[in-house]
Amino acid sequence: METLQENTLIFIRLLPDEDIIENIQKACEKYQVQTAIVISGIGQLKNIKLGYFKEKEDYAPQTFEKPHELLNLSGTIIKQDDTYLSHLHVSLGNEQKQVIGGHLLGGKINITCEIAILHSTAKVTRKISEKTGLKELRLTS
Repeated sequence: METLQENTLIFIRLLPDEDIIENIQKACEKYQVQTAIVISGIGQLKNIKLGYFKEKEDYAPQTFEKPHELLNLSGTIIKQDDTYLSHLHVSLGNEQKQVIGGHLLGGKINITCEIAILHSTAKVTRKISEKTGLKELRLTS
């Protein structure tokens, strides 16, 4: 992983076989990020695990072993109780130019990945919703 920070913008370059979520969180730790927005992510992933929320306790995970182009990565990252909580979504394209997408649960870099995140000192948290079972965003003033 290579990283560079300028003001509130962090650039991340990931290399083959690196874990995308783990390394985004490592970059956040390196730069002591409290809250971040993933504003861009492109590259190619493999061993991808996507989720689709159907109902409480049913996230319908699906794995895609073959490489897919990372067309878009977006989401939020929050430091809460000394842990980084990521809520990331992706759009992915296959060799036939078909697009799939969903909640990113995991994935490894196939060739390269370029990510830009914007960090903030905003104090936001996540709390499990009794209705959905999801760790939902909570905004504080």
